[in-house]
Amino acid sequence: MKSVSRLLRAGVTAAALAAAYAAIMPAAQAADPIRIGVPVGLSGANSVVAPAVVQSSQLAVDEINAAGGILGRKVELEIADDGSGAVGAQKAYDTLVFQKKVDAIIAMETSAARNAALPIVNRGKVPYIYTSFYEGRSCNRWMHVNGWVPEQQVAPIVDHFMKEQKAKTFFLVGSDYAFGRGMLDFTRKYIEKQGGKVVGEEYLPMDGNDWTTVISKIRSAQPDALISSTAGGGPNVSLAKQIKAAGLTMPYGNLAIDEGTAKTMGDTATGMYMSASYLTGIDNAANKKYLDGLKAKFGNDAKTANELSEPQYEGFFLYKAAVEKAGGVDGQKVVDALSQVSFDGPRGPVQMNRQRHAALSMRLGQVQADGSIKILQTFDKVDPGAQCPNLK
Repeated sequence: MKSVSRLLRAGVTAAALAAAYAAIMPAAQAADPIRIGVPVGLSGANSVVAPAVVQSSQLAVDEINAAGGILGRKVELEIADDGSGAVGAQKAYDTLVFQKKVDAIIAMETSAARNAALPIVNRGKVPYIYTSFYEGRSCNRWMHVNGWVPEQQVAPIVDHFMKEQKAKTFFLVGSDYAFGRGMLDFTRKYIEKQGGKVVGEEYLPMDGNDWTTVISKIRSAQPDALISSTAGGGPNVSLAKQIKAAGLTMPYGNLAIDEGTAKTMGDTATGMYMSASYLTGIDNAANKKYLDGLKAKFGNDAKTANELSEPQYEGFFLYKAAVEKAGGVDGQKVVDALSQVSFDGPRGPVQMNRQRHAALSMRLGQVQADGSIKILQTFDKVDPGAQCPNLK
């Protein structure tokens, strides 16, 4: 105040001061960082996959900042543990949106965490890129999705089992929450539409790990093939181990497995089938750059890139493109732009313009003895179908 008074006494007019401040303020604002919140399951069911998601986020931010940031502004990460569930997500989002005041959320989370978070996203009016594969049809004006949905992921496995393995009967196993039930509901209907039969369908709570009773029912039903859809991480591992220990040898398709988790299982996962939009074996320059970047940044601590961590990496570049198209970080303008921009990354070109979802190339893979995934077949630009037809 004293400095302003001295300037006024020296003959500098209030109008001149206002003009000077107006010229200075945009530069000052441009220097402020863009803060992006990353709520993720550092604890709970997703704790197995969360480290790879965090690393992909860190790599994306490093690459963006090294290239000048977004509209000349540095990007900063705000990482929060959502506990892999609803209660933890509410706390994490409250902190990120209302205390940290992040400009956007880019998150790989369980469906339970996502559903709990959406009301907070609404109140905060924060652009939200959901990067996880999920059960589909979650619609919100602030959310875009770059992960797969059942319409893209189920057919490659079921069709392969029916055509190549001559499977006619199926047993379905899942975790008892939105993802597990949503995926298997779609799978059951697809199997029946293709002329197959579901001879059993069983669920455990989301954090359940004792599959003894379920495995006994599988043995009794004697299905031609088994398909599971559990919470990512812990339940995936425990189910696969107990299936192998029980000596069940029918073809096994896992709708929730990621490449990183498969590698942690050792020979337990050998022979397992999976359908994914991203696998490390994708042969293109963008994937090589991504994998080399992870190795250069994290060395021996680098986690296996997978279906849950690569879309997270990609999400930052989609957000960057949207901000640049919108000319700033205004939430509504960025949300409008997100459907119009694309990113040509490790999975190939991705644009979230199918009712705020994305057409994706899908790969049918099988886990090999060394933990690698052999790509058996690729399906180009599979449409997600009608996800949010009434969303405006």
